[in-house]
Amino acid sequence: MTTQPALFVSHGSPMIVAEPGAARDFLSGLGDMLKRPAAILVVSAHHDMPGAVVTTAAHPGTIHDFGGFPEALYRLDYPAPGAPDLAARVATLVADSGVPVRADPTRGFDHGAWVPLLLGWPAADIPVVQLSISSEHNPDWHHRIGTALAPLRADNVLVIGSGSMTHNLREVFAARRTVDAPTPEWVSAFAEWMHARLTAGDTRAVLDAIEIAPEGRRNHPTPDHLLPLYTALGAGGAGAKAIRLHHSYTYGVLAMDAYSFD
Repeated sequence: MTTQPALFVSHGSPMIVAEPGAARDFLSGLGDMLKRPAAILVVSAHHDMPGAVVTTAAHPGTIHDFGGFPEALYRLDYPAPGAPDLAARVATLVADSGVPVRADPTRGFDHGAWVPLLLGWPAADIPVVQLSISSEHNPDWHHRIGTALAPLRADNVLVIGSGSMTHNLREVFAARRTVDAPTPEWVSAFAEWMHARLTAGDTRAVLDAIEIAPEGRRNHPTPDHLLPLYTALGAGGAGAKAIRLHHSYTYGVLAMDAYSFD
């Protein structure tokens, strides 16, 4: 049986599916980079609930949870099947860690899930389940859940945390930044600090990054897009090695870093 890594990917703007760029090229190659998983569990920044919620639909729909983009994006569909059996196992693992979990039989795939999946596995023939983040809970809570999910990887389940290494949309829109805008030092300093701490195995510092990293609050005015990283980090298992798979910027202020944990 193939053992999969746990991944963190930065999904960026929905426009990543239409605009050429380094991050799009990376995500488009994910399916070729990895062995084919039996199923995929996505922890998306856009599935933010008061607690842990797992999707159980056999045939999830595609959610276009964004506004003001070209009409072509709203016609995109990702018709991958769900995986109720995997969802049940995820719920059991999370509950056994002491975290209450509930099932959602109706929710489809938000763009934090389907955007990277559409690029990496365009055939949409691998079953997919989503597990929520919860901005009401701290990074340690998310890391604890990830640790509980680590056994899935040995059964050829790919765990993906989908968020963004930096995510200050006010800086994107207020300055009307173009996709190739220069990157300010306050953004690169945070991304490089995270890289140093992740590759050093300094989990405590990474969990406290928004509070202690350079410009942590400026890069993450809200924690939602960093929380999937903590679940992926936990899912990598004790002593997991962090490897940066991709590093680039878009709109100047969105660091599009991706990591594997194994």
